[in-house]
Amino acid sequence: MSLEQYQIISLLEQQVRLQPDNIALEGFEMAAPWDKVSWTQFKHYSDLLAAAFIDHGLNVQDRVAILSNNCPQWTIVDIATNKARGVLVPIYPTSTLEQAAYIIRDAGAKVLCVSDAAQYHLACKLLPLCPSLQQVVVFDSQVELITDTHFHLDTLIAEEEGQAHAELAQRLADRHLDDLLTLIYTSGTTGDPKGVMLDQRNFASAMRQHHLRIPFEPGDVSLVFLPLSHVYERGWSYYVMSRGGRNVYLADTPRVQEAIAAVKPHTVCVVPRFLEKVYSAVQDKVSKGSASRRKLFAWAMSVGRRQFEVDQGRAKGNALLKWQWSLANKLVYSKLHNALGGRIKFMPCGGAALDAEVGAFFAAINIPVLVGYGMTETTATVACCSLDNRVKGANGLPLDDVEIRLGKDDEILVRGETVMRGYFNRPLETAEVFEDGWLKTGDVGRIDDKGNLFITDRLKELMKTSNGKYIAPQRVEGKVGCCPLIEQVAVIADARNYVTALIVPAFGALEAWAKQQGVRYESTLDLVRNSEVLAHFEERLKQLQHELAGFEQIKKFTLLPEAFSMEAGLITPTLKLRRKLIYRKYEREINAMYN
Repeated sequence: MSLEQYQIISLLEQQVRLQPDNIALEGFEMAAPWDKVSWTQFKHYSDLLAAAFIDHGLNVQDRVAILSNNCPQWTIVDIATNKARGVLVPIYPTSTLEQAAYIIRDAGAKVLCVSDAAQYHLACKLLPLCPSLQQVVVFDSQVELITDTHFHLDTLIAEEEGQAHAELAQRLADRHLDDLLTLIYTSGTTGDPKGVMLDQRNFASAMRQHHLRIPFEPGDVSLVFLPLSHVYERGWSYYVMSRGGRNVYLADTPRVQEAIAAVKPHTVCVVPRFLEKVYSAVQDKVSKGSASRRKLFAWAMSVGRRQFEVDQGRAKGNALLKWQWSLANKLVYSKLHNALGGRIKFMPCGGAALDAEVGAFFAAINIPVLVGYGMTETTATVACCSLDNRVKGANGLPLDDVEIRLGKDDEILVRGETVMRGYFNRPLETAEVFEDGWLKTGDVGRIDDKGNLFITDRLKELMKTSNGKYIAPQRVEGKVGCCPLIEQVAVIADARNYVTALIVPAFGALEAWAKQQGVRYESTLDLVRNSEVLAHFEERLKQLQHELAGFEQIKKFTLLPEAFSMEAGLITPTLKLRRKLIYRKYEREINAMYN
């Protein structure tokens, strides 16, 4: 197939022909008609909405902003905008008024789509701040609209009279690989976000290369719980649809465990923190079991690790190991599989470094985690593991048409059709991030003799202690974050003579421990200051850091009574720490650990 045939619209049209009555989109616990949308309905709704956009003055390459939680309507708007040759501009649903206004103004968006009453209220506040905005579209038909330039999505679709259908047909015929498909504003850990320009060519190339690398069967189900506003989940949802799969949308992210049990997905995109929580919950449950159960679990993990090496072609198997694996699967692995719905075939994982111990656990229980590496600027995936190529600590092989090499200080450089056009209206920043046609990622890595990519550090996040030692904070935080009592951790080391950390406890687990130990407290502040709690955390940290060098280990820590939140601006929507802002807010606590 030519690259043009891998454009999103072409791939979806193919699925409409192949399985018109099968379900394409499903809203988890949503009301009709958005609870289940067939392929025929998907095409019908997106065609009508694209025509309605054109009727209301959306020109070729005009921008449509969307601020909404995950739902089928999100994808309908996305595809309709694509069909009308517009440019979708996603905004994280947790964004503040100032953050949303900045993106809408910078993009010059004409239309803003929102989901519910709270987001509509925000949209009304945005209108006087954003001169380019002309229309607001609301998904929830129960929301009362205040002006006739605001519309319910269902009404726009139902009342589309077809005046623009000829124009829509012409735009579909004229679409081009160089058309801008989306502007995705990188959240960034410092400074204002920049609009990454990704075009049809970027996504078509990504689809073609994923078709060659990642298996996905028609009818398989993927749970969409990471934000569609991010390129990772959005790109994966495109791929699922392009393969004839079903996307099930979860609007309320904290309900992911409940949704997995109900939906029983075949795949789910995850970030390392999700896997760390599963791992720590299992370890915590095992540690509280009887000696015989702990011994059984340890044996099963040993069997699983050996069988994994056999399956990967790195060791020889035998009949005894095969029998042991079957027994371990019956007694241990199957129960862990059932906790994740029982049908998981594999889980793509990206967004940050995955701790090797956590990765080894999932490999041992035969739940393939396909670790990958990518950026918004590279249309997500640069490299990824596959079912038959999973190496401890590796991010896999580059996609077939992606080139990588190491530059100065072993910085990873990327070149290929999936690399962005540049930053919207920012020629200087665009020039700065390219070097002789190669995108400078800011990540440090190495490549093994088989071509597997390993991410070793973040170039700008390496910390140098006053003793001249380099600390990779994500490595330390990954080790400590595996503890079921720890929700978040931020390491401090730059220009200091030892490593410290700000730690946010997992308060549910900590309160259960405190109750069991008879610890009295009146508030979370009392709890994090309690001497017994502090002593317990100190002991846990010693256990968690045994693999770290002495200079890497956290010597002092402060427990915080509240989490790092997006609302406070302390983490990005993809859960990365905004270190400078965290350090500024907790300057007094940090200084106290060094005085």
